[in-house]
Amino acid sequence: MAVKSAYMSRKGGKAEKTDLKNTGFSAEQEQRAYRDMLLIRRFEEKAGQLYGMGFIGGFCHLYIGQEAVVVGLQMAQKEGDQVITSYRDHGHMLACGMDPKGVMAELTGRRGGYSKGKGGSMHMFSREKQFFGGHGIVGAQVPLGAGLAFANKYRGNDHVSVTYFGDGAANQGQVYETFNMASIWKLPVIFVIENNRYAMGTAAPRSTALSEQLLKRGEAFGIPAEQVNGMDVRAVKDAGDRAVEHCRAGHGPYILEMLTYRYRGHSMSDPAKYRSKEEVQKMREENDPIEQVKARILKHGYASEDDLKKVDADIRAIVTEAAEFAQNDPEPDVSELFTDIYVNA
Repeated sequence: MAVKSAYMSRKGGKAEKTDLKNTGFSAEQEQRAYRDMLLIRRFEEKAGQLYGMGFIGGFCHLYIGQEAVVVGLQMAQKEGDQVITSYRDHGHMLACGMDPKGVMAELTGRRGGYSKGKGGSMHMFSREKQFFGGHGIVGAQVPLGAGLAFANKYRGNDHVSVTYFGDGAANQGQVYETFNMASIWKLPVIFVIENNRYAMGTAAPRSTALSEQLLKRGEAFGIPAEQVNGMDVRAVKDAGDRAVEHCRAGHGPYILEMLTYRYRGHSMSDPAKYRSKEEVQKMREENDPIEQVKARILKHGYASEDDLKKVDADIRAIVTEAAEFAQNDPEPDVSELFTDIYVNA
């Protein structure tokens, strides 16, 4: 499946191909997107290194290659909007503004982590940043995301729940139960399908009917949808603006199918032998989301090569500091085993 430069919009029950609208970014937006995506890329690279060194145990799913999806959508959101996602969650946390030190410390199981070292890679939360996980069960976050949207509607605010899941999770029954209820109750939830072409090690066409048109999954429930070039942060933000406006206006849920790609295996334990090195290299060379932004910044003179090298150096310093903190922070006390089990409500 090739990444497309146009999205599919469905109105009036029909699917039709539509040209992208004007998605030009200002100098400030381009530089913000570059910095935010590069932070995720460098953080994930460092997490992979720490995993290989034995500092991170359990599962660890990297987001390298998919950075434009979460950064573009975050640019379309406002304070108070919520985010919930699956186990490939580090990028979403960083895009929400969570402290890299706290995220990395959770990966290494230290008390300074966002879940006090008890959640690990897949289970981190931040009420302050409106980030509600990180969920290890495939598709489990989808009904929870609708629940957040239900709370928003009940409280009468205009906040939106942005609920991420993958192409593999799109086959889970709870997803369609959630689509149904969200449509009936007109819940302000954006369902973001991160279609990275592989459900664990299985290519989407082998496991999913109409794998290149997952946006149609909401058609039976009357949910409008778009298919977006998820490797272009401008296209993501453009579609995100429309989806957010739709939800805030009280029109109910919206589906965004992001055509994206992960460069690494499903998790750190996956050698990814089910695809060729040439396939991955071709995607990196022709569609890398960060290199696209870098090229535009240089072309328009928004920054020089030296400026961008300084940005990279600054980000590497942030990530190095986070890694050092995560390796030296104390492990949680044994008493933590008995905390956060029950909540007084």
